Amino acid sequence: MKITSVKKITDCKFLNLFSIQYEDQINCEKQWIFASRSTQLNPLEKKHKRPDAVVIVAFHIQEKKLVVIKEFRVALGGYQYGFPAGLVDKGESVEQAGKRELFEETGLKVTRVLKQSPAIFSSSGMTDESISLLYVECEGHPTNRFNEDSEDIHVMMLSRQEASDVVCDNQIKFDVKSWIILNTFAVQGSI
Repeated sequence: MKITSVKKITDCKFLNLFSIQYEDQINCEKQWIFASRSTQLNPLEKKHKRPDAVVIVAFHIQEKKLVVIKEFRVALGGYQYGFPAGLVDKGESVEQAGKRELFEETGLKVTRVLKQSPAIFSSSGMTDESISLLYVECEGHPTNRFNEDSEDIHVMMLSRQEASDVVCDNQIKFDVKSWIILNTFAVQGSI
């Protein structure tokens, strides 16, 4: 497989489309279109050491429950269950972004960072977007009063049994990482 050219199709602030020409294993010319957070002319030159975004897996220490959000997602035309998340701003560490996003989306405050994943990819057939999972403990009272006008977020705290019930509900939409983490919590009782 060999990339022969990359062309930027759109010029938007948060997401762009790129067309890649490549040769397959038998040297046939092919084309692939994908989305990227990159504003560069060639996102393939991007070093994926720093993730584009952070996803916060938060355990509320007083309630002994996992913090989950139900958020309206335009591309789905409805609500999706997931975890607080957001872009890592320039000059910001993953931990700083995670603390900021958890507070903005839920009103909760990080008390302890448990672990952080490296930059990982959840849908590499469609995008080069990378995220880092930030596992934390938190405290406080949930609120959505710090949400932006473009955010429609409902904060929930789920026990192990409630997580088990949620992952078995075929009417609920999940992103892949959220379903896996919720299912693991339901089975093991820990994050």
